[in-house]
Amino acid sequence: MKSLLRRLSTLLLFLAAAICFAPTLIPPFLDRIYYQGPPSDHFDGGHFFNPEDRAHPPQPVRAGFVARWASGTGRAKWPDHIAVTPTRPPARVAGNRMLVTWIGHSTVLVQTAGLNILTDPIWSERASPFAFAGPKRVRAPGVRFEDLPRIDLVLVSHNHYDHLDLPTLKRLWRRDRPAIVTSLGNDTILEREGITAVGADWGQSLRFRGVSVTIERVHHWGSRWGTDRNRALWSGFTVATPSGKIFFAGDTGWGGGFWPVAAAKHGPFRFAILPVGAYLPREVMASNHMNPEESVAAFQRLGARTALGVHWGTFQLTFEAIDDPPLRLAAALKAAGIPPNRFVTAEAGRTFEVP
Repeated sequence: MKSLLRRLSTLLLFLAAAICFAPTLIPPFLDRIYYQGPPSDHFDGGHFFNPEDRAHPPQPVRAGFVARWASGTGRAKWPDHIAVTPTRPPARVAGNRMLVTWIGHSTVLVQTAGLNILTDPIWSERASPFAFAGPKRVRAPGVRFEDLPRIDLVLVSHNHYDHLDLPTLKRLWRRDRPAIVTSLGNDTILEREGITAVGADWGQSLRFRGVSVTIERVHHWGSRWGTDRNRALWSGFTVATPSGKIFFAGDTGWGGGFWPVAAAKHGPFRFAILPVGAYLPREVMASNHMNPEESVAAFQRLGARTALGVHWGTFQLTFEAIDDPPLRLAAALKAAGIPPNRFVTAEAGRTFEVP
């Protein structure tokens, strides 16, 4: 019986990996149109693209990687569970104080100037289109949903399941009716679920509840079902608050280092949220996910005062060990001569104050 269950689990993992990494295997009827508009330097009239990829196309994901990912060959063994002590954040933080809580993965609560801002919220047990298969949460959320203060602004960077989590967004919408800002096409996905959101293009700025939000270029891709690949845009965000500017990169590869230079023009940044995990093997992940050394280089180009490293230690998406990202980040900061308190990683549920 155990052998049968093990084989079934492997099959389900393979199917989930195929959906994530092998869009050519998915039937064409699963394609979706999320956005229609005129062509631009990153939209060809049907699909979005990274401008630099036209000159240097990334290597396609090979079926061998999907099989290795599903079977676990070469993939570091993660624990089934990491103990988390959840915290209960204050209802509001007034004035120039800025409190930050890493909830897990790319979900961060930023509280400042009387505002509660939440990035890529996911409280689900799996980052997957299926409730029974796909990457499972290893760290519980650092804040229980019922202890989450009322949210004013939600930033959704792109439509991958570990960033656009519909069950969580539905709960937030029903409870708080927050302003939800995303990039082009992702608003369509949300609106089909009865959630009001505003989708905008790279470089556009919007105002919500006393803050300005600018949609920033980053280097990634998007898909929900494989053949809808790049039908919706991916982005980072600059949030200008009365207490300082915040940069949230969402999910991104290095992409030649162009995007942090462009974003730096909208600074200076008091605080940045940068991904540091899900980067191995590099021949597959380099185009879409930064490693810690690249995250440090992006931090330098942004010119941010302080940063938090995210997108690690919650869902096993790639091959590196669970604690490799913070260890490599610490080594990269030391090599660059950057004090470790300027670019930190935190345990889920830890709240810290941004200077």
